[in-house]
Amino acid sequence: MAAISASLVKQLRERTGLGMMECKKALSEADGDIEQAIENLRKNAGLKSAKKAGRVAAEGAILTRVSEDGRTAVMLEVNSETDFVARDENFRSFANEVVNKVLDTRSEDIATLMDGELEEARVQLVQKIGENITVRRASVVEAPEGGVVGAYVHGDRIGAVVVLTGGTVEAARDVAMHVAAINPSVSHPEKMAQEELDKEKAIIMAQPDMAGKPAEIAEKMVQGRLNKYLSENSLINQPFVKDQNVSVAEFVKQSGGEVASFVRFEVGEGIEKEEVDFAKEVMEQAQRG
Repeated sequence: MAAISASLVKQLRERTGLGMMECKKALSEADGDIEQAIENLRKNAGLKSAKKAGRVAAEGAILTRVSEDGRTAVMLEVNSETDFVARDENFRSFANEVVNKVLDTRSEDIATLMDGELEEARVQLVQKIGENITVRRASVVEAPEGGVVGAYVHGDRIGAVVVLTGGTVEAARDVAMHVAAINPSVSHPEKMAQEELDKEKAIIMAQPDMAGKPAEIAEKMVQGRLNKYLSENSLINQPFVKDQNVSVAEFVKQSGGEVASFVRFEVGEGIEKEEVDFAKEVMEQAQRG
């Protein structure tokens, strides 16, 4: 019998969307022949999951959990193909199981989290619902000594976790709500990537009122507009969403804390959704007879 390498198992998992143990077993039974393994898998219960693994799952839900001591928060994105399935009780139950395990294990490694019972549950859910279900990403956030975390999810689609040094869990949750609503780029101005600043500077320099300005004046104008850009896109400097008269930093200070960091998830962000040309699909079907 041929040795079954980890890379071969990984390759079969990527092609079928099935669990590690199921892929390893299939490869063993096919003596390491990946095409034969796929053919065999098509004959068993893995068929439905395998067929749907390549379909884009860009809908779904964001879930969060905060530990009892208020110092650890986790956030998870689980995807489905349609928002209808994302509201399904079975989908929600599965997603809750996964996020609870993220909090229990404090692990962001999806492969490790899903290995075993949760992966089996995912495959069964795919077979029951008839859509591709994927666990996309997890984030585990720890507050420093004396600090707190807060989490907020808006409509299951946007989630945020905020870390404060000092302050209260309630204040942290309010800031998480702000992050979910306003979507700041960074927590502090100094954390803005140089690449982003260079891109913004190029945009400013191309604006009509910059033409013909002496270098010294142009530089002052650029710096002023960059400072405004940083202020508008940095969490601590933004007007607090629940009280526009104070900045986020000022609001947090009232509770005895300072903003340390944040994480924000939005369902499907960065996933390229498949555009279906239904007219073309119908035409092709008609031509096939």
